[in-house]
Amino acid sequence: MKEAKLQQKQQVVSEVADKMKRAQSIILLDYRGLTVDEVTNLRNQFRAAEVEYKVIKNNVLLRAANELGIEGAEDYFKGPTAVAFGYNDPVAPAKILAKFVKDTKKTEIKGGVLDGKVIDAAGIDNLAKLPSKEELIAKMMGSMNAPITNFVGVLAAVPGSFVRALNAIREQKEAQGS
Repeated sequence: MKEAKLQQKQQVVSEVADKMKRAQSIILLDYRGLTVDEVTNLRNQFRAAEVEYKVIKNNVLLRAANELGIEGAEDYFKGPTAVAFGYNDPVAPAKILAKFVKDTKKTEIKGGVLDGKVIDAAGIDNLAKLPSKEELIAKMMGSMNAPITNFVGVLAAVPGSFVRALNAIREQKEAQGS
């Protein structure tokens, strides 16, 4: 009986460790004081951004972090802890939580893990200020597209300028010929 329970706990730890390994960013939140509606709203925002949100026991988180060799996270695994795993975009969970904390003023971000390194709440706030992956791609595409757009504009202006130059030469020749 004890052996089965121990094996079940080890399975839970390895599942959490797998989530931590796959996530580009992990944000830890103290969820005390939140209403059911607020948590539901937060979950819906996370779901829309493809972020996984779970409440996980601190000792499970600690064991999973130790299994992955993540050092310095022990201080954040105290009190009620909810975890947001950002698999596709490391900035998305930070942006959602920073806005949520600012709007509700009921909870706080404890810290997190970015690329296997522990960061504090201030680091999460800085991460939240970064543009999202989509915004960065749009800016890059705009930068790449700008020279082509300018070139097309120049090419479009050339026939008009050429016609005006020819017209000015024709008028000048006519004036000289008269």
